[in-house]
Amino acid sequence: MKTYLAPVNEIEKKWYEVDAEGKVLGRLAVEIANYLRGKNKPTFSPFIDNGDFVVVKNADKIQLTGKKWDDKMYYRHTGYMGGLKETTAKELLVKEPTDLIRFAVKGMLPKNKIGRAQLKKLKIYAGAEHPHEAQQPTKLDI
Repeated sequence: MKTYLAPVNEIEKKWYEVDAEGKVLGRLAVEIANYLRGKNKPTFSPFIDNGDFVVVKNADKIQLTGKKWDDKMYYRHTGYMGGLKETTAKELLVKEPTDLIRFAVKGMLPKNKIGRAQLKKLKIYAGAEHPHEAQQPTKLDI
């Protein structure tokens, strides 16, 4: 018996809405990454992008456990000698609250073209409003 592979033009993309208020960052990111990859569908295949769109609202009300607000560090490099910059999770929440979720989900996706395409289907908003009401997203209870 041959394995069924859904043709790319027959893959149905759904929209889901997640409220991040009071949710723990890592546990929420795992569920979001699974929906972006399409692992919740019976037609999942790791080399085909058959995932769905995910809209995350209230990203500024995400939670971290323990002392991670002060201990968790995010690093970037300027490209110059000694140009390693570090930011705590608390500072990143104040500066750009959507990046906390984006970095967590990005680390759980494949590091190739498919992973970059799947990350583009993630829409994150700091407040409770978002411009994707026309797509009628289904609310996910995570």
